[in-house]
Amino acid sequence: MPRAENPAEPVDIFVIGGGVNGVGIARDAAGRGLSVALAEMHDLASATSSASTKLFHGGLRYLEYYEFRLVREALIEREVLLKAMPHISWPMRFVLPHHKGLRPWWLIRLGLFLYDHLGGRKILPATKSVDLTNDSAGKALKSEYRRAFEYSDCWVQDARLVSLMARDAAERGVNVMVRTKVTRAEQVDAPAGGDRLWKIELEDEHGPLQPVLARALVNAGGPWVADIIAGALGINTSEKVRLVRGSHIVTKKLYDHDRCYFFQGSDGRIIFAIPYEQDYTLIGTTDKDHQGPASSAKCTDEEADYLCRFASEYFEKPVTREDVVWTYSGVRPLYDDGASSATAATRDYVLSLRKEGAPLLSVFGGKITTHRKLAEAALHKLSPFFPQAGEDWTAGATLPGGDFPVSDAAALPSRLREDYPFLSEAQALRLIRTYGTDCWKMLGHASGPEDLGQAFGAGLYEAEVRWLVENEFARRAEDIVFRRTKFGLRMSGEEIAALDDWLVAQQAR
Repeated sequence: MPRAENPAEPVDIFVIGGGVNGVGIARDAAGRGLSVALAEMHDLASATSSASTKLFHGGLRYLEYYEFRLVREALIEREVLLKAMPHISWPMRFVLPHHKGLRPWWLIRLGLFLYDHLGGRKILPATKSVDLTNDSAGKALKSEYRRAFEYSDCWVQDARLVSLMARDAAERGVNVMVRTKVTRAEQVDAPAGGDRLWKIELEDEHGPLQPVLARALVNAGGPWVADIIAGALGINTSEKVRLVRGSHIVTKKLYDHDRCYFFQGSDGRIIFAIPYEQDYTLIGTTDKDHQGPASSAKCTDEEADYLCRFASEYFEKPVTREDVVWTYSGVRPLYDDGASSATAATRDYVLSLRKEGAPLLSVFGGKITTHRKLAEAALHKLSPFFPQAGEDWTAGATLPGGDFPVSDAAALPSRLREDYPFLSEAQALRLIRTYGTDCWKMLGHASGPEDLGQAFGAGLYEAEVRWLVENEFARRAEDIVFRRTKFGLRMSGEEIAALDDWLVAQQAR
């Protein structure tokens, strides 16, 4: 049997994958007193976890597929997560216009009654009926839509959720390695005898790294979970992943109020139209089986046209391709349960544990809303191998910058402007909704924009860039302008390239 060369002290758990599930598991494990390392081959949240519809929601339409346990778990989690991160997540109201040709009024009301009561709602307000003929939500819609329901869910900045969890995990001792690929993992004898270990071989942008030994391996590779099993691990398995592409379009702002729309389609699909980054509207998502590599996912012309047509069935002013300023697409790695359509495929997660020798846990599926419960379930699966691990702890733990009550969120931007009068209302709101109470640490003693260092464009300054590099594992311009923030919507290609050059120069020092 092979032995590890140049053996070092093994970590308890090694996690492959820096998406919401991998980082969530690493953070949870570290908080239980376990030693953890994590490798992500690109940037944190660089695939599925930054391409969601950016909602903590129960999944109203999943009730039609009788996924009651999944919906209930997600509904409960909305408020647990909201309290843990009130800076990057906040309540939103969703307007569901009644389409007379589709689901009957009473059926929607029944579904929303279940939605209100399955999850023990305490913070979010209940469903109510809306008369669209005299409500501001009706102004943007066609006159044929005369009544609607309005219910609650939560918004979340998905990629920021991952980077803040990674920061919290690192502060608890996790070795977070970005742009580091696992090229091979095999089981070996422990150098001093005893239980088997995983030997993980790594490679970063500069070449091979020292192998890492681990007592357990977690494969949270998202769309690449099956590729990792067959490739880096060399294991034959019958378990399969179904890749489902979800595409979104971002348009110029389509309406003035701060509520979202939930639109039903005659094809059985639904889409959302959501206020986005103060000046835009986010519309999505599609559900199409994805062929080819997960990295090739992009919003096709067909999907963009579909979303425009779908939204135009409801909005008074048609949504056209000329309104679209940006698109994004991600691949959801759903567990292949044999469903006939991508829409019907389960969003539930499956945790597959192999106990031969050193344990291997592979993560299939999952939703951003249930990432914390998935992490808990993963640690419960691994607990027999780590009897010294602590109890569940994440339900009451805030993320960095989120150490304030949900009820205080609306007042924080004004408090920030009191201490930094040079900030506009829009700037203060963006900063609070990005960094929460960490704004004060990042801005320090600045008395004006000139104290924030080099200006990169669209309101992005050196002080913020340095904060993201030093605290949130950002390495390249795309990490900053499309994941840690959304400055990419406002910056020019030349400005983004200049930021990349600056980052490269800083790393070369």
